[in-house]
Parts: sequence; C-alpha cells; structure tokens
Amino acid sequence: MKGFSALLVVLVLLASAGCKPKAKNIPPLQRKEAASLVSEAQFAMVMRDLARAEPLYDKATKLCPDNGDYWLALGMTRRRMANTAGTKAAYEQARAAFHDAFEIDRTHVDALLQELYVLCLLGRVDEARTTFAKARKKDPANPQLRAFEEGKQIDHLMQDSGFKELAL
Repeated sequence: MKGFSALLVVLVLLASAGCKPKAKNIPPLQRKEAASLVSEAQFAMVMRDLARAEPLYDKATKLCPDNGDYWLALGMTRRRMANTAGTKAAYEQARAAFHDAFEIDRTHVDALLQELYVLCLLGRVDEARTTFAKARKKDPANPQLRAFEEGKQIDHLMQDSGFKELAL
C-alpha cells in the first residue's frame, strides 16, 4: 500500500508539472545575438527602412521564440508593410509568448498587460476584457491591475489613432 501511495504522489506531480508552460532553454549567447539583431532592426526602423528591419526581427524571433516583445515588433513592422497575414501570425505568437510568461510567473503582470494589448491588436477586445477580469478576480489587491481597470485602459487604447494603425 505504501508503494501505491508513493506512485500516486509521483503521478500527480508529473501530471501537474505539465499544466504550466516551461521557460524555454535558450542559451545566453543566442539571446545576445537576438538582442543585437533587434537593436539593428530598431535602428532600421528609425531610418524608416522596413525592408531591412523585418528580416532582422524575424531572425530574432527564431532565435528567441519566447520573447513576446520581438514578436510584437515583427508584427508591427509587417503591419506597416501592409503584410496582414504576416502581421496576424506575429501578433498571435506575441500573445502566446506573453501568455506563457505570465503563466510561468504570475507576479509578471506586465506580461499579462502586454497579452491584453496584443489581443486588442488582433481585434479580440472581448477576449482581452475577459482575460483581464479573470486575472483581476484572482489578484484583486494588485495595484497594477487596479490602476489598469480604474484608468479604463482598454477603452483608451481602442480610441488611440496610433493603435488603430497597428491593429488588424
């Protein structure tokens, strides 16, 4: 009987371990290379060279697929290039990366707020509101979430002309 309960505990631990996403095991050198590419892409964006920036962001996302900021920058660049399908794909990856970051570390509220932003970019405003409501209910004392709600940030975002240019 003792062996059975030990086996049951091990099975429960293994099953629950699969419930949360794992942080990607990306070597530091690979992360540095991606950061360098993003820096170069940002310079290209300042120079308004979208054709140069897009492949740099794309390569950075391949090196660090768990970085939502890289995916978001890629999507915004593609949106400015009028590549709607590419924009949507990048925004979806950004949403997934931000979602995973928040699932890994629930104290990383910025990742949740970024996920909401991307959901709005994708035109999924109702889903953003629902996701926010669930997070707010789980952590009602969080000052960032309270400020976001009190400031009606989703409503303000939807009115912003710069946001509308980048949204699908």
